[in-house]
Amino acid sequence: MSVTSRRTFLKTLMSLKTFPDSPSAPFAALAFDFGALRIGVAFGQSLTGTVRPVCVLKAKDGIPDWDQVAQLIKDWQPDALVIGLPYNLDGTESELLIRSVKFANRLHGRFHLPCYGMDERLSSKAAIEQIFEETGKLTKKAGIDDVAAQIILENWFYALSQSQRKTE
Repeated sequence: MSVTSRRTFLKTLMSLKTFPDSPSAPFAALAFDFGALRIGVAFGQSLTGTVRPVCVLKAKDGIPDWDQVAQLIKDWQPDALVIGLPYNLDGTESELLIRSVKFANRLHGRFHLPCYGMDERLSSKAAIEQIFEETGKLTKKAGIDDVAAQIILENWFYALSQSQRKTE
């Protein structure tokens, strides 16, 4: 990545907040586990922090069928969108991280909902472990993306509640 494009990326990443400035009322969120071929989706609400996997969207080079995304937003009526940010294990930016931020910006531009980023390192591994615990077997890779989105959103709600406790 060139120095100029890295600066632009870092500026864009900085505009993707981690949490709302002051969430005063309970709210609902859709989470996305972004991938080049599949995008996992989960839904949850902040009051209890409960989250459930919703679906896995097919993507072509990271681009979903936007009509399907619009239908999900219409059906679930989220107040916010949370996008998993796939940092490398050492905390450095990955190519997929850059694409995830672009995806978040596109979601915001199309649907005018606040978008937040959540570090998703090891969410897919955790999803595989959760599915194995629940079923006693490993399923196809395609079956983990919505569970990974669920884990991302569960972690986000937990981190949000912890950050609110610190400010009280």
